[in-house]
Amino acid sequence: MSPEGFSQDIIQLGPIILALLLFCIIFIVYATAKWKLHPFLSIIAATYILALGTNFIGILSGVEGPIIKDIGGAINGGFGGIVTSIGLVIIFGTIIGKVLEKTGAAVKMAEVVLRLLGDRHPAIAMTIIGWIVSIPVFCDSGYVILSSLKKSLAKRSGVNVVTLSIALSTGLYATHTLVPPTPGPIAAATNLGIGPDGLFWVIVIGIIVSIPVALAGHVWARIVASKYTSTLEEATQTFEEYKQQFGKLPSAWAAFGPILVPIILLALGSFANFPVGTDAEGNRILLTSGFVNTLFTFLGAPVNALFIGVLLALFTLLPKRDEENLTKLMGQGLLDAAIIIMITGAGGALGGVIRATPIADYVKSLISDNAAFVGVGALFVAFLIAALLKTAQGSSTTALVITSTIMMPMLPSLGLDAMAGTVPIGQMLTVMAIGCGAMVVSHVNDSYFWVVSQFSGMSLKTAYRAQTMATLVQGLVGIIVVAIIGVFFL
Repeated sequence: MSPEGFSQDIIQLGPIILALLLFCIIFIVYATAKWKLHPFLSIIAATYILALGTNFIGILSGVEGPIIKDIGGAINGGFGGIVTSIGLVIIFGTIIGKVLEKTGAAVKMAEVVLRLLGDRHPAIAMTIIGWIVSIPVFCDSGYVILSSLKKSLAKRSGVNVVTLSIALSTGLYATHTLVPPTPGPIAAATNLGIGPDGLFWVIVIGIIVSIPVALAGHVWARIVASKYTSTLEEATQTFEEYKQQFGKLPSAWAAFGPILVPIILLALGSFANFPVGTDAEGNRILLTSGFVNTLFTFLGAPVNALFIGVLLALFTLLPKRDEENLTKLMGQGLLDAAIIIMITGAGGALGGVIRATPIADYVKSLISDNAAFVGVGALFVAFLIAALLKTAQGSSTTALVITSTIMMPMLPSLGLDAMAGTVPIGQMLTVMAIGCGAMVVSHVNDSYFWVVSQFSGMSLKTAYRAQTMATLVQGLVGIIVVAIIGVFFL
């Protein structure tokens, strides 16, 4: 929503602006797939079409003044917001991946993981790893960190890299929108009035719902994504031939260190700030305080944690720290990261313009005076609002935050304030319904879509069929699971 809000006349233009947004999404797909226009330019062009078109619609409708008062500011804000939040994370993660790739560390990791889980189960290995990692870590960061492991497993096992890419991305996605202390679900729980005592139960039910959601993504990866190809696939060498070019491989500890240490630090940062109660004045009491909280918060910031991973990669994996490794190798990592950053930034610009339109207010107006949907039916209302917002503006976290804010005052009238003893089951299931909606769907205006597609070598067409449809399936499976639980408790 625009910071200053919108008048009722502008909100009534919501259906036309939604239609314009749909046109812009179709334009991006067509321009990229048919005209071969680079995704960065396609998205930026669509962003301007949406911004100018929205203001033109306002003029034709007699709205006084432009709907989007500062188009340049909205575009810069959206672009800068994404680059600020994930730019250095992508750079550091890409450098780590480049070092892991060039030193044979990723090959060593593949051997260790397959030794534990077996050569026959690389896809389930990626699903499980992603599911665990994304509980404390943003899915974007987790995918960047684990990208090299995914490629090595594909080489080691001979499994289609697109299969492993989707298994990893959907495993990460399942807990990203459902299980605190990931920021999205914890913010939604707080917005819906769940206090610190109830967050434990949100985690429990989030884990329960996320398991079938992750399995749905895994099944999609195995059955559907396996039909597609990637530019990352290398079928000319066996794994053993590929491994020989690295000579002596690093130890397992050295190989996993640049990945595991940042993940551990990110987890510490999340849990250090986990609320465990309130004081007499109503202020939150966190799990840690004082110097320990300051230290863990600093180390757990994604950019700090990944920079430590870069240092570990440089000092434990590189056989020589000379110009070849410290300049040329780093330069290769920066070049790889630059393309991804530009595309994700363009997606952020599109999201910034969408947030400057009355779409969120329009969706709220559709159901604000309708109390016919109660109980389980109301869970589908929350799901649909979050799905519309997610699909329209790209950010799962934003969809979680906005939808939970919209739903909070309507919980009693929709029968979503039910309690199971002292457990706020109605509010918890609402968080889960919103989280499932915030999965539907990941496409061109979502930074995660571009991270997955670009780090996996997928064309736009393949990414839509493999990644976007997988997130749709995950969201639908999730809301069905939530509705079944709601039948028994609401």
